Amino acid sequence: MNGKLIVFEGVEGCGKTTQMQLCCEWLQQLSIPVVTTREPGGTQLGLHLRSLLLENTEDKPITATTELLLYAADRCQHVEQELLPNLKSGKVVLCDRYIDSTIAYQGYGRSLDMNLIDRLNAIATSGLKSDLTLWLDLDVEQGLARKRKNGDIADRIEQEKIDFHRRVQKGYKELAASYPERNFKIEASLNKQDVQKQIQQRLTSKLQEWEIITSQNNPSF
Repeated sequence: MNGKLIVFEGVEGCGKTTQMQLCCEWLQQLSIPVVTTREPGGTQLGLHLRSLLLENTEDKPITATTELLLYAADRCQHVEQELLPNLKSGKVVLCDRYIDSTIAYQGYGRSLDMNLIDRLNAIATSGLKSDLTLWLDLDVEQGLARKRKNGDIADRIEQEKIDFHRRVQKGYKELAASYPERNFKIEASLNKQDVQKQIQQRLTSKLQEWEIITSQNNPSF
């Protein structure tokens, strides 16, 4: 497998989707084959699962375990249909959320059993891990305020109580501390240009390490 899987993670409103798109445009300028995708919703089946997972269901809310299983189903389809084929063809894959989201949201946020989450992730991913995870670190209140300022309609997850989001953020912090070899913190409270600069600097180093680019075609900052 010649491609590389780069995952963008973080709490609501951290800007990962915007930053992933900017990163994609930058890699295209370097003539690096790149694709973007997301979880949930990176496949046709995933789009249906995304709707089930994120739409508001106040009358009959989804249980925490059902939520976990739906995310696992989305991931299993996504890995087989999108991630593995693109990686095998040598592309750099930029993914908006992956296994760390499940650990942070369903593990820390929902307080579900971590052993169960680990087993489901192992089944759903066939052992596929990210080559690099970019954690966009942002205070949860600031992230949610960004969403409101942009006029976004809050989905089911965003409408959770603030304590839930704080537990999720704690999960991301502990993941970064536990897996420093693949998990890199990005200061996401800055303007989007400065956030992107951090990402490009980190990725330039990794792309050189992976011999995808050399110092001769390394962009200056």
